[in-house]
Amino acid sequence: MISEKQNPLPIQSGKPQRYDYEYQRQGTCNLFMFLQPLRGWCHVKVTARRTKQDFAYCMQDLIDVHFSNAEKIKVVLDNLNTHTPAAFYETFPPEQARALVRKIEFHHTPKHSSWLNMAEVEISVLYEQCLDRRLGQLDRLQNEIAAWQAERNARQATIDWRFTITNARDKLKRLYPVT
Repeated sequence: MISEKQNPLPIQSGKPQRYDYEYQRQGTCNLFMFLQPLRGWCHVKVTARRTKQDFAYCMQDLIDVHFSNAEKIKVVLDNLNTHTPAAFYETFPPEQARALVRKIEFHHTPKHSSWLNMAEVEISVLYEQCLDRRLGQLDRLQNEIAAWQAERNARQATIDWRFTITNARDKLKRLYPVT
């Protein structure tokens, strides 16, 4: 998160608002993106860090709050070291961890193909529409993301995914050769 070191120069006739190139670093944070692309639903969780425990609590929230009636939740994840069932066992008592893990079916994107992850596409949209400016404070970031998320969910915005199985077989043939 970054903020301005100096106030932007005000808009003048014929001149846009101008910002100084210097900024003040306010720290970092992490965004967890949850997405149900066919339904047009997303949820973004802002956390101070990106640990296994943060991941486990976010997944618990996904299970208990957002999809509490689901028997099984299929999640597509990149190969980040925190995105494992072990995170649950490091965070919760064994019985609770086991119950949570049984509700999730993990699918990981190929190691060198995270661009196949639709959440990456949604993060790009979030950045272009919401995060392309200096927000400075964690609460302001959370409020901006919440407003973006509410508007996107109200519109049931979906991703126009054009990558077909034929495309995949062609592009990924060296990773997944035909036997």
